[in-house]
Amino acid sequence: MPRILLLVASLLLGACTARTPVPQVAPALVAPLPLTLQIRREQADALQDWLLVIQQEGSLLRWSLLDPLGIPLARQLLDAGKWHNDGLLPPNSEARELFATLLFALARADALHAYPPGSWQQVNDERRRLEPDWVIDYHGPLDFTLGKTGLNYRIRVLNLEESD
Repeated sequence: MPRILLLVASLLLGACTARTPVPQVAPALVAPLPLTLQIRREQADALQDWLLVIQQEGSLLRWSLLDPLGIPLARQLLDAGKWHNDGLLPPNSEARELFATLLFALARADALHAYPPGSWQQVNDERRRLEPDWVIDYHGPLDFTLGKTGLNYRIRVLNLEESD
């Protein structure tokens, strides 16, 4: 019986450590904030469309995930490498994983040093990998896919303003 408890405890601890890494300080991004992104989630035969607004508030990053009608699905604050609930919505672990992966995908290549060594890989200009099992394929700086086994997100910017 003690061996089973030890095995269960180690599996639980292993599940906790297999989270997508987040740097202590937000890296420089490929576009200025605020950003509004269109997200298409594909899993099996199910498609979902969402909107994500990312805003900077001092040293905090506010992430607001909305359905197409504008109903909030998840709101999180990123402060010094830690996620905090923003508002009264229940915790959403899938959204936190998505936000952490998006932060990495949106980081400029010269800012990836903010991530722990060995947690990421720049395969080439069109592909990056992030632990535990994310692959990012770029079609442009703000047009890319995030994927892991059985789950894909297509990301496109909605509000990129042209500078004259």
